[in-house]
Amino acid sequence: MEYRVEQLAAAAQLPVDTLRFYQARGLLPAPRREGRIAVYTDLHLERLTRIRELQQQGFSLSQIQRVLDRPADGPEEEPLLAALIEETVGERTLSREAFAAESGMPEVMILAAERAGLFEPVVVDGEPRFVEADLGMARAGLMLLEAGIPLQELLELSSRHAQNVQAACDAAIDLFDDSIRKRGADADDESTARIFREMLPQVTRLVALHFQRTLVARALERFRDKQEHGALAEALAATESAQLDVEVTWR
Repeated sequence: MEYRVEQLAAAAQLPVDTLRFYQARGLLPAPRREGRIAVYTDLHLERLTRIRELQQQGFSLSQIQRVLDRPADGPEEEPLLAALIEETVGERTLSREAFAAESGMPEVMILAAERAGLFEPVVVDGEPRFVEADLGMARAGLMLLEAGIPLQELLELSSRHAQNVQAACDAAIDLFDDSIRKRGADADDESTARIFREMLPQVTRLVALHFQRTLVARALERFRDKQEHGALAEALAATESAQLDVEVTWR
């Protein structure tokens, strides 16, 4: 079946502007052109249905694009996809207004953090929603601001960190994909999902501990020569005990 843009929007129960936004983002393939008329097909409708399903499961648009751009490997992907969904969304999501109220972070600051790439709300039924992890990040960020860290400098530093983390995560995903998921008979779909669930908290712990240890080591190196005294010196000295620990709580 063929559709014009208004007909496709009606069939998908979405505004025309949303379809055009998806197309601009590369989520929806370009239609066939017949003169000035854009012609869509059932493949476009199926794609929109899939986008909506993933949104309702809690994926952000960038995550949806990654899922849709992957080669279709068949049913064996479903358990891993389910595991990804499970770790993406908590027990609830919050509107931006509710997120601001619960986190104590003003909406204008939340928008600034989104622009910096720190928050990426999931889209559920066309509405941006925030998850439990975002609440933890917001509260931690507010504590840094209350301690005297300037907002603009914190956003700039956090944006740099987010970009580096994204690049490292892309490499980690490729490593997992090549080492685990693509091993064929050595790892079926269920065992791949199980390995993912087991590895994720350990990778999180590894990264957090490495960051903490590196930060402490660099701070000690910077402040030791300055013969710092008082609470700061005591805090730094305490970290030298190598009793670093990171609490990783997983759903």
